[in-house]
Amino acid sequence: MNPHGKVVGLVELAKIADVSPSTVSRALSQDPRVAPHTRERILALATQHRFRLNQTASALRKKRTQAIGVVIPLGHEADQTLSDPFFMGLLGPVADALAIRGYDLLLSRVIPRDDRWLQDLVVSGRVDGVIIIGQSDQADVIEQVAGRYAPLVVWGAQLAGHSQVSVGTDNVTGGRLAAEHLIASGRRNLAFVGNPSVPEFAARLVGFRQAIAAAPGTVTETLVPVHLTTAVAHHEIAAFLSQRPPLDGIFAASDVIAMGAMQALSERGLSVPGDVAVVGYDDVFVARHTTPPLTTIRQDVGAGAAMLVDIVLRRLAGDLAGSVEMVPKLIIRGSA
Repeated sequence: MNPHGKVVGLVELAKIADVSPSTVSRALSQDPRVAPHTRERILALATQHRFRLNQTASALRKKRTQAIGVVIPLGHEADQTLSDPFFMGLLGPVADALAIRGYDLLLSRVIPRDDRWLQDLVVSGRVDGVIIIGQSDQADVIEQVAGRYAPLVVWGAQLAGHSQVSVGTDNVTGGRLAAEHLIASGRRNLAFVGNPSVPEFAARLVGFRQAIAAAPGTVTETLVPVHLTTAVAHHEIAAFLSQRPPLDGIFAASDVIAMGAMQALSERGLSVPGDVAVVGYDDVFVARHTTPPLTTIRQDVGAGAAMLVDIVLRRLAGDLAGSVEMVPKLIIRGSA
């Protein structure tokens, strides 16, 4: 451990690791010429000794900005904010992972007005690569840029017929796990609550319907295409419930929507899970603190954030790493 809390530079870190400064530089930039075990050892030492890159000198040498753009496109949901629990849970680990590698984060919340928003960013000279959080309704725009700009990776769904590199959960499996759990607990009248124009939500709906189709007996399904913010989701679900639909199970496409649903159910005098069981998706931090605690499908955003950063920097170094699809996990709590 660094005994004096001193921040070390590239040359000092090279001495500690007993390698050349060029090897340290290559390891930090994920150059494939550095052996994996050497790269991991150097990264661990960089964290231990509070390494800080001289970014000005490095950028001048490499003609790089030492910044990665992190973009949240909201073509489908202009009212969604960066304070959304899912965004906050993912952005923190992404920022930490970039800082360890000596990169700044340039954050943009984009309401697309035309098809050039992403192209304008990658040619602006302000960033060395781009991480996109969610495809929104912009998958085709992302695809156009991804075909000619290598250091770009998306948190989102793997889309058939698209070449964009993505990191995310197997959303079809996640949706199936949610519906199977509701059905196994005796629920027969289910609702999917979420906007399927979002690719990740659409895949979760596919899995939800697969489980219903495979279930013994009769299981009914209702689609409630609500918006993503808690307040709007609550209002739209309350309007749906005012129709008094036969309902005993809800699969919400996100935990934020699930929390809006639980509030609306409570206001109508319906208990969770007694009258209606509720399953969310994401396992954001606040999910375990709802009343009752929310049963949900966990996405490992910590691991996902590390993969996003690793892939964008590997692609920046010329190693064209591909997509990663993580396995979701059902987390059973009190709501279902």
